Amino acid sequence: MFIYQLETWARLVQLVQQKGKYSHIITASNSFGKNILSRAAALLDVSPITDVIAISSSNQFVRPIYAGNALCTVRYSGSNPCMLSVRSTSFAVSVDSKSNEAPISQVDLSTFDEGRALKSAENFKMIEKLAEKLGAAVGATRAAVDAGFVPNDLQVGQTGKIVAPKLYMAFGVSGAIQHLAGIRDSKVIVAVNKDADAPIFQVADYGLVGDLFEVIPELLEKLPEKK
Repeated sequence: MFIYQLETWARLVQLVQQKGKYSHIITASNSFGKNILSRAAALLDVSPITDVIAISSSNQFVRPIYAGNALCTVRYSGSNPCMLSVRSTSFAVSVDSKSNEAPISQVDLSTFDEGRALKSAENFKMIEKLAEKLGAAVGATRAAVDAGFVPNDLQVGQTGKIVAPKLYMAFGVSGAIQHLAGIRDSKVIVAVNKDADAPIFQVADYGLVGDLFEVIPELLEKLPEKK
Protein backbone atom coordinates (compact mmCIF):
# COMPACT_ATOMS: atom_id res chain seq x y z
CA MET A 1 0.00 0.00 0.00
CA PHE A 2 1.33 3.43 -1.01
CA ILE A 3 1.66 5.80 1.95
CA TYR A 4 2.26 9.51 1.44
CA GLN A 5 2.68 12.44 3.81
CA LEU A 6 0.54 15.34 2.63
CA GLU A 7 2.78 17.99 4.16
CA THR A 8 5.85 16.53 2.43
CA TRP A 9 4.17 16.56 -0.97
CA ALA A 10 2.84 20.08 -0.42
CA ARG A 11 6.31 21.30 0.50
CA LEU A 12 7.69 19.66 -2.65
CA VAL A 13 5.11 21.49 -4.78
CA GLN A 14 6.10 24.74 -3.08
CA LEU A 15 9.80 24.19 -3.80
CA VAL A 16 9.18 23.27 -7.44
CA GLN A 17 7.02 26.36 -7.91
CA GLN A 18 9.57 28.67 -6.31
CA LYS A 19 12.20 27.33 -8.70
CA GLY A 20 10.12 27.13 -11.88
CA LYS A 21 7.85 30.17 -11.42
CA TYR A 22 4.96 28.42 -13.18
CA SER A 23 1.75 30.26 -14.04
CA HIS A 24 -0.59 27.36 -13.21
CA ILE A 25 -0.59 24.29 -11.00
CA ILE A 26 -3.34 21.79 -11.83
CA THR A 27 -4.35 18.60 -10.06
CA ALA A 28 -7.20 16.12 -10.31
CA SER A 29 -10.28 16.65 -8.15
CA ASN A 30 -9.72 13.54 -6.07
CA SER A 31 -8.76 13.11 -2.42
CA PHE A 32 -5.04 12.93 -3.18
CA GLY A 33 -5.02 15.99 -5.42
CA LYS A 34 -7.26 18.25 -3.36
CA ASN A 35 -5.54 17.40 -0.07
CA ILE A 36 -2.17 18.42 -1.49
CA LEU A 37 -3.56 21.41 -3.41
CA SER A 38 -5.00 23.09 -0.33
CA ARG A 39 -1.80 22.66 1.68
CA ALA A 40 0.48 23.79 -1.14
CA ALA A 41 -1.76 26.81 -1.80
CA ALA A 42 -1.45 27.82 1.85
CA LEU A 43 2.35 27.58 1.65
CA LEU A 44 2.36 29.70 -1.52
CA ASP A 45 -0.21 32.13 -0.09
CA VAL A 46 -2.73 31.82 -2.93
CA SER A 47 -6.41 30.81 -3.06
CA PRO A 48 -7.05 27.57 -4.97
CA ILE A 49 -10.04 26.97 -7.25
CA THR A 50 -11.52 23.50 -6.85
CA ASP A 51 -13.68 21.15 -8.93
CA VAL A 52 -13.28 23.02 -12.22
CA ILE A 53 -15.51 21.58 -14.96
CA ALA A 54 -14.76 24.07 -17.75
CA ILE A 55 -11.93 26.44 -18.65
CA SER A 56 -12.92 29.66 -20.44
CA SER A 57 -9.48 31.29 -20.45
CA SER A 58 -6.20 31.21 -18.57
CA ASN A 59 -7.82 32.94 -15.59
CA GLN A 60 -11.53 32.14 -15.92
CA PHE A 61 -13.09 28.86 -14.86
CA VAL A 62 -16.47 27.24 -14.22
CA ARG A 63 -17.16 25.17 -11.12
CA PRO A 64 -20.31 23.69 -9.54
CA ILE A 65 -21.81 25.10 -6.35
CA TYR A 66 -24.70 24.08 -4.08
CA ALA A 67 -23.87 20.38 -4.50
CA GLY A 68 -23.91 20.68 -8.28
CA ASN A 69 -27.29 22.40 -8.54
CA ALA A 70 -25.76 25.62 -9.93
CA LEU A 71 -22.65 26.68 -11.83
CA CYS A 72 -20.35 29.54 -10.90
CA THR A 73 -17.89 31.35 -13.17
CA VAL A 74 -14.71 32.25 -11.29
CA ARG A 75 -12.14 34.79 -12.49
CA TYR A 76 -8.72 34.42 -10.88
CA SER A 77 -7.03 37.77 -10.24
CA GLY A 78 -4.44 36.73 -7.67
CA SER A 79 -0.71 36.29 -8.03
CA ASN A 80 0.95 33.31 -9.70
CA PRO A 81 0.54 30.46 -9.58
CA CYS A 82 -3.14 29.95 -10.32
CA MET A 83 -3.87 26.67 -8.53
CA LEU A 84 -6.86 24.56 -9.44
CA SER A 85 -8.26 21.04 -9.31
CA VAL A 86 -10.25 19.78 -12.29
CA ARG A 87 -12.88 17.09 -12.65
CA SER A 88 -11.40 14.89 -15.34
CA THR A 89 -14.83 13.43 -16.12
CA SER A 90 -15.95 16.83 -17.42
CA PHE A 91 -13.35 16.93 -20.19
CA ALA A 92 -13.36 14.86 -23.36
CA VAL A 93 -10.34 12.70 -24.09
CA SER A 94 -7.93 14.49 -26.40
CA VAL A 95 -7.38 12.82 -29.77
CA ASP A 96 -3.69 13.00 -30.63
CA SER A 97 -1.60 11.82 -33.55
CA LYS A 98 -1.10 8.11 -34.17
CA SER A 99 2.54 8.41 -33.21
CA ASN A 100 1.48 8.94 -29.61
CA GLU A 101 -0.96 6.04 -29.41
CA ALA A 102 -0.90 3.92 -26.27
CA PRO A 103 -2.56 0.52 -25.86
CA ILE A 104 -5.75 0.44 -23.79
CA SER A 105 -6.17 -2.82 -21.90
CA GLN A 106 -9.38 -2.03 -20.02
CA VAL A 107 -12.06 0.66 -19.99
CA ASP A 108 -14.72 0.89 -17.28
CA LEU A 109 -17.99 1.46 -19.13
CA SER A 110 -20.29 0.97 -16.16
CA THR A 111 -20.40 1.52 -12.43
CA PHE A 112 -22.55 -0.25 -9.83
CA ASP A 113 -23.26 1.68 -6.65
CA GLU A 114 -24.95 0.66 -3.44
CA GLY A 115 -26.45 2.48 -0.48
CA ARG A 116 -27.10 1.80 3.17
CA ALA A 117 -30.14 -0.28 2.18
CA LEU A 118 -27.73 -3.15 1.53
CA LYS A 119 -27.62 -3.46 5.35
CA SER A 120 -24.25 -5.22 5.74
CA ALA A 121 -20.79 -5.74 4.30
CA GLU A 122 -21.69 -9.36 3.61
CA ASN A 123 -24.55 -8.30 1.35
CA PHE A 124 -22.16 -6.10 -0.62
CA LYS A 125 -20.78 -9.28 -2.15
CA MET A 126 -23.94 -9.43 -4.27
CA ILE A 127 -22.97 -6.14 -5.90
CA GLU A 128 -19.42 -7.37 -6.45
CA LYS A 129 -20.68 -10.55 -8.12
CA LEU A 130 -22.95 -8.56 -10.41
CA ALA A 131 -20.18 -6.12 -11.27
CA GLU A 132 -17.76 -8.97 -11.98
CA LYS A 133 -20.30 -10.64 -14.22
CA LEU A 134 -20.64 -7.51 -16.36
CA GLY A 135 -17.10 -6.18 -16.05
CA ALA A 136 -18.14 -3.07 -14.13
CA ALA A 137 -16.57 -1.04 -11.34
CA VAL A 138 -18.20 -0.77 -7.90
CA GLY A 139 -18.83 2.17 -5.60
CA ALA A 140 -20.86 3.18 -2.57
CA THR A 141 -22.60 6.12 -0.94
CA ARG A 142 -21.19 7.94 2.06
CA ALA A 143 -23.91 6.38 4.22
CA ALA A 144 -22.69 2.90 3.29
CA VAL A 145 -19.08 3.91 3.97
CA ASP A 146 -19.96 5.48 7.34
CA ALA A 147 -21.88 2.34 8.28
CA GLY A 148 -18.71 0.32 7.70
CA PHE A 149 -20.09 -1.76 4.84
CA VAL A 150 -17.31 -0.78 2.41
CA PRO A 151 -13.92 0.99 2.56
CA ASN A 152 -13.68 4.75 2.12
CA ASP A 153 -11.93 4.55 -1.25
CA LEU A 154 -15.16 3.27 -2.85
CA GLN A 155 -17.15 6.36 -1.88
CA VAL A 156 -18.82 8.16 -4.79
CA GLY A 157 -20.13 11.70 -4.40
CA GLN A 158 -19.19 15.26 -3.60
CA THR A 159 -16.66 14.20 -0.96
CA GLY A 160 -15.61 11.02 -2.76
CA LYS A 161 -14.97 10.04 -6.35
CA ILE A 162 -16.61 11.80 -9.30
CA VAL A 163 -17.67 9.26 -11.93
CA ALA A 164 -19.03 9.54 -15.48
CA PRO A 165 -19.53 6.01 -16.87
CA LYS A 166 -21.70 5.13 -19.85
CA LEU A 167 -23.94 3.18 -17.47
CA TYR A 168 -24.46 3.89 -13.77
CA MET A 169 -26.65 1.53 -11.74
CA ALA A 170 -27.73 2.50 -8.22
CA PHE A 171 -29.11 -0.15 -5.87
CA GLY A 172 -30.75 1.05 -2.65
CA VAL A 173 -29.38 4.58 -3.16
CA SER A 174 -31.79 7.25 -1.95
CA GLY A 175 -30.19 10.08 -3.92
CA ALA A 176 -28.79 12.64 -1.48
CA ILE A 177 -27.66 15.81 -3.30
CA GLN A 178 -24.06 15.21 -2.21
CA HIS A 179 -24.10 11.82 -3.92
CA LEU A 180 -25.87 13.07 -7.04
CA ALA A 181 -23.14 15.69 -7.44
CA GLY A 182 -20.70 12.85 -8.10
CA ILE A 183 -22.71 11.02 -10.77
CA ARG A 184 -24.36 13.80 -12.82
CA ASP A 185 -22.12 13.28 -15.85
CA SER A 186 -23.07 9.59 -16.20
CA LYS A 187 -24.51 8.90 -19.64
CA VAL A 188 -27.31 6.58 -18.45
CA ILE A 189 -28.48 6.26 -14.83
CA VAL A 190 -30.50 3.24 -13.71
CA ALA A 191 -31.97 3.22 -10.19
CA VAL A 192 -33.45 0.40 -8.12
CA ASN A 193 -35.14 1.38 -4.86
CA LYS A 194 -38.21 0.13 -3.02
CA ASP A 195 -39.15 3.72 -2.11
CA ALA A 196 -41.00 5.17 -5.10
CA ASP A 197 -40.41 8.69 -3.76
CA ALA A 198 -36.62 8.34 -3.51
CA PRO A 199 -34.87 11.42 -5.02
CA ILE A 200 -32.65 9.17 -7.16
CA PHE A 201 -35.62 8.58 -9.48
CA GLN A 202 -35.71 12.29 -10.36
CA VAL A 203 -32.34 12.01 -12.15
CA ALA A 204 -32.57 8.39 -13.31
CA ASP A 205 -33.08 7.59 -16.99
CA TYR A 206 -34.60 4.27 -15.98
CA GLY A 207 -36.07 3.39 -12.60
CA LEU A 208 -37.39 0.25 -10.98
CA VAL A 209 -39.37 0.31 -7.75
CA GLY A 210 -38.37 -2.93 -6.14
CA ASP A 211 -36.43 -4.67 -3.38
CA LEU A 212 -32.74 -4.96 -4.27
CA PHE A 213 -32.61 -8.31 -2.46
CA GLU A 214 -35.04 -9.63 -5.07
CA VAL A 215 -33.75 -7.69 -8.09
CA ILE A 216 -30.03 -8.47 -7.79
CA PRO A 217 -30.37 -12.27 -7.43
CA GLU A 218 -32.66 -12.28 -10.48
CA LEU A 219 -30.12 -10.27 -12.47
CA LEU A 220 -27.36 -12.66 -11.42
CA GLU A 221 -29.46 -15.58 -12.59
CA LYS A 222 -30.55 -14.17 -15.95
CA LEU A 223 -27.62 -12.07 -17.15
CA PRO A 224 -25.03 -13.89 -19.26
CA GLU A 225 -21.40 -13.97 -18.23
CA LYS A 226 -19.18 -11.23 -19.66
CA LYS A 227 -17.06 -12.60 -22.50
